[in-house]
Amino acid sequence: MYDMKALYEAKSVSHACELLIEHPQSQVIAGGSDVLVQMREGKRAGKELVSIYMLDELRGVTLDEDQNIRIGSLTSFSHITHDDIIQKYIPVLGEAVDMVGGPQIRNIGTIGGNTCNGVTSADSASTLFAWDAVVELTGPEGVRRIPISEFYIKAGKVDLRPGEIQTAILIPEKAYKGYFGHYTKYAMRNAMDIATLGCSVNVKLSTDKQTIEDARIAYGVAGPIPMRTKTAEAFVKGKKISKELMKEFGEKVLEDVTPRDSWRASKAFRCHIGEVMAERGLEKAVKRAGGEI
Repeated sequence: MYDMKALYEAKSVSHACELLIEHPQSQVIAGGSDVLVQMREGKRAGKELVSIYMLDELRGVTLDEDQNIRIGSLTSFSHITHDDIIQKYIPVLGEAVDMVGGPQIRNIGTIGGNTCNGVTSADSASTLFAWDAVVELTGPEGVRRIPISEFYIKAGKVDLRPGEIQTAILIPEKAYKGYFGHYTKYAMRNAMDIATLGCSVNVKLSTDKQTIEDARIAYGVAGPIPMRTKTAEAFVKGKKISKELMKEFGEKVLEDVTPRDSWRASKAFRCHIGEVMAERGLEKAVKRAGGEI
């Protein structure tokens, strides 16, 4: 049994917002793969829950009129992995969320829930940071959209205002067109474990495939929130592809990452694998983009 005070079923997005205002101490529940576990552990015992699970308008992946990829916040990990639009334009996101838990978790867990938890270890988070994702939030004052880098405030806390719910995640066309990526997760038990470190790398090559025109790299568990390593990104931009450049790219990420010691891994170990992940991730992304090393 779960120790909950009450469960309210939202009939629409606006109804969900109304319920959250009426019950300011309530917690939004989508798939429940995180909330119910935490409730059973006693962390959210006695909470009121507002369920948005039946809001089908928040499911699915589409392209809007500006060719931005729109991912409804209730879209499951399994759906994202196998979606035709994701496979065509940003398959690395499907690969990343396919590393979340086991099949049961991926079938019920949602990308909205994964990001709204605010945890740095979320497999979708670093990949979305590397895609310059935009978070769509709907509340009593209407719709607002903010970069995902601004959505994460601190460990476990995101920029959700009273009465707001996350309704979608957007990947702008300029952020994915011409880019190819690779995601790496290091964990003791792969998908069945929380990431010790996650690393997502995207690159855009020159027309002749000889030069890195642009690069983005983002980490999970390299700091209190998912983070980009801007120093490394700036270092490789405009440079000719080479094995030496891959290694230097890995070294440069250490100027930005700030992992901590924990029972899962030491700071030194996370820094070491972070460097290796960057080097290998860039190599694989370059090869996916048609480059040779």
